[in-house]
Amino acid sequence: MSLNRRHFITIVGGSAGATLAGCAGMQGPMVGAGSAGELMPLGSTRRVVVIGGGYGGTIAAKYIRMADPKTEVVLIERDDHFVSCPFSNLYVGGVLKDLSSLTIRYDKLAANHGIKVVQAEATAIDPAAHMVVTSKGRIGYTRLIVSPGVDFRLEEMAGYNEAAMERMPHAWKAGPQTLLLKRQLDSMADGGTVVMTVPLTPYRCPPGPYERANMIAFYLKRNKPKSKLIMLDANPDVTSKGPLFKKGWRDNYAANFEYRPAKKVTEVDVKGGAVLVEGLETVKGDVINVIPPQRAGRIAVAAGLVGPDKNWCPVNPNTFESTLHKDIHVIGDACIAGAMPKSGYSANSEAKICAANVVALLNGRETVEMSGINTCYSYITDKQAVSVAGVYKAQGNAIVAVPNSGGVSPADFSSTQAEAVYADSWLRNILTEMST
Repeated sequence: MSLNRRHFITIVGGSAGATLAGCAGMQGPMVGAGSAGELMPLGSTRRVVVIGGGYGGTIAAKYIRMADPKTEVVLIERDDHFVSCPFSNLYVGGVLKDLSSLTIRYDKLAANHGIKVVQAEATAIDPAAHMVVTSKGRIGYTRLIVSPGVDFRLEEMAGYNEAAMERMPHAWKAGPQTLLLKRQLDSMADGGTVVMTVPLTPYRCPPGPYERANMIAFYLKRNKPKSKLIMLDANPDVTSKGPLFKKGWRDNYAANFEYRPAKKVTEVDVKGGAVLVEGLETVKGDVINVIPPQRAGRIAVAAGLVGPDKNWCPVNPNTFESTLHKDIHVIGDACIAGAMPKSGYSANSEAKICAANVVALLNGRETVEMSGINTCYSYITDKQAVSVAGVYKAQGNAIVAVPNSGGVSPADFSSTQAEAVYADSWLRNILTEMST
């Protein structure tokens, strides 16, 4: 499908808990404020515009400039800082005292690589005109990379809306929602019940909900031992690292954690403090953490980058160019990446191969074949973690796992302690790569 100038779709400004970059924001040399006019005329300039400053967008912008300094790179992001979703569960569990170690700014990234940062909201894309419309004006592009993270399919959960999020936080975009969930846990009386919901796959970070269960159970065990966590999982079983998580639950949280699979929450009762499982079962909680079903970030949906399912963006597995709109690439959680999970490390890996191939396409060179990696760490306790790793390649029109590659970490105590050290190192390194 092609859009002309009269038919490109706009969207209303972002709402509470819904950022264009998922868990991301940035700050750097700001291009001056504008109006609805053209903010940065393209002219003869060869320019790549990147929407979204999360795990994918920042890396794509950086690596394009590193590979081809003659190409101008403009990074558009609504927020003025970045808070990492990975490891934010540690704050919920009281392991981290604040979010400062997960928060970075982008002045060094912009200065070191000559990236032009526009702090604005991307409100529309006109593929025919090669133009991004922002809250500060229009920006033309030669090629566009969209890394918008996720938004929520609220229409599938009756009663759950932006107002409900202030009573039943999702905390699936790190920042104010994370702080709110932690405050609710702190305020709950000992003996209270926490209810947590998990949507059907695919969603951002397959093991993330189960790590959060660990951290909430860890918090309750240490601070409110008479309390209980009930996890309602829409999936028939744990979606990632199942045996490792289940062992962790048996070893550490048998007294205050209950896992209930195949329990799809379809409605919430904010006033009554309850969720409804397919209209048949009501589960009440003093604190309710609702993780809704998800889709690509709203700018991708509005621009017609999602496929027939109306949720995720089909792409070329080597270049990550949209199969629906030429010269637009989609990376990170929003794209359909086959066997590659929706994770921070996947977004980082996708951004690098996308950047290399965008540079190749701009310079009339052969593109390279996709070779991706992912590692995902999940905490069991404050000092124990487990991990899963994978290696991926393009095969036909899909991304598949390389046979006999990857796997999960050992389950013994000393190994899980070592994995926690590796996890901390991974976070420090990847955030440094994004910010310098």
